[in-house]
Amino acid sequence: MRSMWKGTVSFGLVAIPVHLYAATESKTPSFRQVHAADGGRISYRRTCSVDGAEVPYSEVAKGYETEDGQMIVLTEEDLAKVPVPTTKAVDVVEFVPLESIDPIYFDKSYYLEPQKMGIKPYLLLRDALHKSGQVAIAKIAIRNRESLAVLRVHADVLVLSTMLWPDEVRKPEFDFLNEQAPEIRPQELTMAGSLIDSMADEVFDARKYTDAYREALEAVIEAKIEGREVTETEQQPSEQVVDLMAALSASVDAAKQQKKDE
Repeated sequence: MRSMWKGTVSFGLVAIPVHLYAATESKTPSFRQVHAADGGRISYRRTCSVDGAEVPYSEVAKGYETEDGQMIVLTEEDLAKVPVPTTKAVDVVEFVPLESIDPIYFDKSYYLEPQKMGIKPYLLLRDALHKSGQVAIAKIAIRNRESLAVLRVHADVLVLSTMLWPDEVRKPEFDFLNEQAPEIRPQELTMAGSLIDSMADEVFDARKYTDAYREALEAVIEAKIEGREVTETEQQPSEQVVDLMAALSASVDAAKQQKKDE
């Protein structure tokens, strides 16, 4: 893995120098845009909408458009002047139970590796966090953007997950929330609970699941490479069940049968 950031975890007066690595990666095959007739790659040129000239990357800046259409140009020098105290630091501000944080706030996850001089305080924070059963709330700036973050223990290393700010989470303003709700009968609620129980497991094990779409896509690509005909996978039609109780009952039976088969 390649380090994408280095700085210091500030834990009270304790400073822990660390390297930061992306903890996840996409495994879905990536595509290039090509000419369908001959497979030639499609290239794009950066052109200015004012004078039509092609613009080299060295002259590309960031622009902020105001409500009246005015474009404010911000250079890298301008952005560097923005005072962000957490540019080189993970500043721990409090500790809370993980279950008190709604997952909707989570964004991206990163591994933290201690630099050589920071191994002991790193292990101290790791073990103290693990023993407390809590997670640390921190602030960090990555690529000139400050974020809230959660610092926790996973697989014996510290993992930092950036979070969205509260005003970045949209409110669920849907019409049905303000309309007269249909009545949920007690037997329907009981049957729904039975369905949950029949599908429940003690812990989440991600190893049980695979990306079926990616596997099918890779099979299509392999067939094209080998010059074989791509066969279409037959899709099983979903049955439309109008009666809710019948659907719940059938779902419970199917879930129980699946557990027996496993």
